[in-house]
Amino acid sequence: MSLLDYEALKRTDLQTEPYEWLIVPDFVRAEVFDEILADYPDVPGPGSHPPSELTIAGRFADLMKELDGPVFQGLVEEKFAVDLSDKPTMYTVRGFCRKSDGKIHTDSETKIITVLLYMNQRWDADGGRLRILKNGTDLNDYVAEVPPHGGTLLIFKRSQNSWHGHEPFEGQRRAVQMNWVTTAGVVAYEQRRHRLSSTLKKLNPKNWVASA
Repeated sequence: MSLLDYEALKRTDLQTEPYEWLIVPDFVRAEVFDEILADYPDVPGPGSHPPSELTIAGRFADLMKELDGPVFQGLVEEKFAVDLSDKPTMYTVRGFCRKSDGKIHTDSETKIITVLLYMNQRWDADGGRLRILKNGTDLNDYVAEVPPHGGTLLIFKRSQNSWHGHEPFEGQRRAVQMNWVTTAGVVAYEQRRHRLSSTLKKLNPKNWVASA
């Protein structure tokens, strides 16, 4: 059985204002969510960590494999009217959030599609809820807010105005991010950068424990 609710994604309308995006609550099937969460890798601090620096196993490995599969890609291509057949993918895993995270940005020009899958049991905090913003200056001028729990899926097409961000939050905040990017060189560069950051966090855990 699939871990992901493709029918829910098919039923979800693409939003086009202020840019192209969609949100699918409970995209990870409820009956397997706890199993996947039990196998969520230990993440050494805030920031983005490449899977190569983590222990990816069990049901979490199954999730990553399915996200990288042809069914999901085909649905993303259909929804966003984009050909991703020759575009490489890049993955990172997050486990913690700093107060300094969540500043308004659009994502780099090398990214074509951004996928965020939120893997938290529940979310009661006001902070840490990603917002689809109308501009690059006002965090309160938004059209949607994403609850970062229960396998909620957010997908958006990167553009010059794909502004997003969230109110400050400090603590555990689990999310898987994948991107279709322009070239394999982008993947190599970004993975090297994230590997270095991940290694430094493993070597100096005291630098982030207080703020995590």
